[in-house]
Amino acid sequence: MAYGLPLDGDGDEKCLSLLNAVEETISRQLRACKAPSSRRRVLEDMEPLQTNLDLEEGYCKALLCRLRFRKHFYHVLTSMRRPQGRGLELARKHIATCLSELDCIYRSSDFLRSSASGTSEDGIEDRTTASGCQPIGFDASLNCRLSAPTPPRAIKILSWKKAIEYFVKLLHDLDIICSYSLDPSLEGVLQFVVQFQKSQPDLVARAHLQLLLVQDGKLYGRDSMFAVITRAAVLPEVAKNHDVQKNEYFVQLGQLVINMLKILCTNAAWQRRKLGKMLQDWRVIYVQLELAFRKEFGEVSSIPEDENVCVKIFQHILLWVEEQTYWIASRFLILGFELELYSPSEYCMVYWYIYVVLIKLSEKTHLKMAAKNDMGKRKGKKKRDYPKDVAREYRIPPAVLFLQCQICLAEGLTMMLAALRNEHMILQSRNPFNTEQERFIQHFELLQKACILDHVSFHSFRESTTYARLSTLVMYNYFKDAQRIAKEAKSSFSNDPDKLAELRKIEQVAEHNSIALNVISRVGALDPTLKASFEFGHHPYFATAVVKRS
Repeated sequence: MAYGLPLDGDGDEKCLSLLNAVEETISRQLRACKAPSSRRRVLEDMEPLQTNLDLEEGYCKALLCRLRFRKHFYHVLTSMRRPQGRGLELARKHIATCLSELDCIYRSSDFLRSSASGTSEDGIEDRTTASGCQPIGFDASLNCRLSAPTPPRAIKILSWKKAIEYFVKLLHDLDIICSYSLDPSLEGVLQFVVQFQKSQPDLVARAHLQLLLVQDGKLYGRDSMFAVITRAAVLPEVAKNHDVQKNEYFVQLGQLVINMLKILCTNAAWQRRKLGKMLQDWRVIYVQLELAFRKEFGEVSSIPEDENVCVKIFQHILLWVEEQTYWIASRFLILGFELELYSPSEYCMVYWYIYVVLIKLSEKTHLKMAAKNDMGKRKGKKKRDYPKDVAREYRIPPAVLFLQCQICLAEGLTMMLAALRNEHMILQSRNPFNTEQERFIQHFELLQKACILDHVSFHSFRESTTYARLSTLVMYNYFKDAQRIAKEAKSSFSNDPDKLAELRKIEQVAEHNSIALNVISRVGALDPTLKASFEFGHHPYFATAVVKRS
């Protein structure tokens, strides 16, 4: 429904050729303006932009940088749309030019404002043009007059400065996408997307990221989903050419991975809602794969080792599906903090649920790493290397250490909040509309429906937190464990700045909470006015305790 507006017109190619023609014309005009002897000839041979010849050079510069920005921004978008990421390097060059032209546009505002007649400085920050004049040929109320018979939708047009800031942010986000190395591992892709989303990118940037990741049902348009899953699940090499990839459940699993990548590129609210619903799909596919495995091979204990490649493939896939399910669950819970869905009185149950999910995620990740090491040992290992392998086995993998930091922090916060609640040392807001059990169901209903964790219920939450006391917490300080493990894990992530930054934040939260716990345990009994509250100054979803007198 374009209401007669030629939105498609003759296509982008003609638009680009017209931009090039106009740019060349104005460039010649600018060169002529710079030569004092040629100024009179400008009026005679060319059509000036305005009547005052002394202002012609400034107007030409202001118009040129705007035309060039449009042209290079068009090249950025078309380069990024090239299949298999072939245009990313070229797009980065155009992004650098766009940012340079935006800087010129910004600097042209003083000239345009001073040369514009009839403009005042009042409300200049809210004006939508650099000169402060009304825009020509644009009507902000167009949609209100021409849209379908619905309540009028008022459009808030960005001010000129806000528009510049918007494009600068958008271009920086697009540059981050273009600088991505197209990691073939699914774990690396997920880490990049989650990290990218922390900068709260615009819809345009997220859409281009989605187009880059999933093309023709393949990762980057080149790696089949079965190949991606093969690497992620650490399947044996023979699985790459095995007929198992034609199994309907493996095809469905590939589609689930595609859907997950698309969902992770959406905004936080939509992402959380869809991830919660997707959990049930992952759980169903796990059950279907398990049933197919047992139907084909019977019980695992009755299968001779290395009898069939399919046995190993199914075992690895089942383990990986479980790991991914717990990862999605943890992402679902964490997004609740970003969207401010949890009230302070609910932090205890949320951290408890994060704790039990991370425990299972850590367990499955560790098993996957062990399977990977086991496969590596069998590839041409000599007998004399066996003691080295045994020693290496007892080392906890860095990925598991990273999860253990978060587990200690989540458990520490759970028990600290529970102890403060039980000893009435935390300011609680009473909710007259629903009970704690009803809020538990509201927050975790999608996780409960997916049945991803056995025996996890409101009853088990209450049972594990009812008897928490500050005296026992001081004796066993979970926060000190989190600090210790974070320091130990840092050396393993020297080449990963994102993980290093996360570990530093965890250390800060653990340190502050450990101090707060000691202060409350020593002074709390003597000073009944001492109350604790929780803030997110050091970490986006692990809270820091603040102790004050009420």
